[in-house]
Amino acid sequence: MTSPITIPTLYKMKERGEKIVSLTAYDYPLARLIDTSGVHMILVGDSLGMVVQGHSSTLPVTMDEMIYHTKLVTRAAQYALVVGDMPFMSYQTGIETAVANAGRFIKEGGAAAVKLEGGASVSGVIKAISLAGISVQAHIGLTPQSVHQMGGYKVQRDEDRLMADALEVEAAGAFSVVLEGIPSDIAKTITQRLKIPTIGIGAGPFCDGQILVIHDLLGLTDRHIPRFVKQYAQLLDLAKAGVLNYAEEVQSGSFPGKEHCY
Repeated sequence: MTSPITIPTLYKMKERGEKIVSLTAYDYPLARLIDTSGVHMILVGDSLGMVVQGHSSTLPVTMDEMIYHTKLVTRAAQYALVVGDMPFMSYQTGIETAVANAGRFIKEGGAAAVKLEGGASVSGVIKAISLAGISVQAHIGLTPQSVHQMGGYKVQRDEDRLMADALEVEAAGAFSVVLEGIPSDIAKTITQRLKIPTIGIGAGPFCDGQILVIHDLLGLTDRHIPRFVKQYAQLLDLAKAGVLNYAEEVQSGSFPGKEHCY
């Protein structure tokens, strides 16, 4: 492991054709695991609403909850660049509110940058936050905070609109852009056109980097797994087996044994 990842590091990686590795994290133990595994960027995603809190969408997550979880992650991250995800209605109600909330992620949460969803419609917000000295990651394509407006979690195929959104957020000052739920050929064209890095999730192999939800990657959830996810472990099965074994030993009286007593 070398020096901590910075935004200029990510630009150089794009220039050299080196892939950027990103994952979500919501607490200290998993953030520590990720950070010591050489991952370049950690997103404290509002996906915690579904993954950690058990909601059916990301919409109920609050600013205070996001700041709390961001603090846990930044406490662990010594190498990866940490991005705090701005939750629903934390930036849509006005520039002043958006800048103030973005500032909380940096000042209170310890993040290096923030992420917000939307393309051309939020370019003014991206510009204002950037001018305040806060780095912004954009997010276009399938944007979960707009799930009701989109009629569900659907692949986005309007190439002209997606390209316009990508160029607009870049011009507004975004340091990178997440491409979610986009056909790989469109994501490839956008990646080739932009100077800033693209981070794909369900957008194929041609993006400058990839991001997944850590609980999906490790098989720590029993919720529906999207097609774009590859599970690299099945930790839920292992954990369940361990808990069942513990329960059996407690009930049988074999735990605690002599070796566990003072």
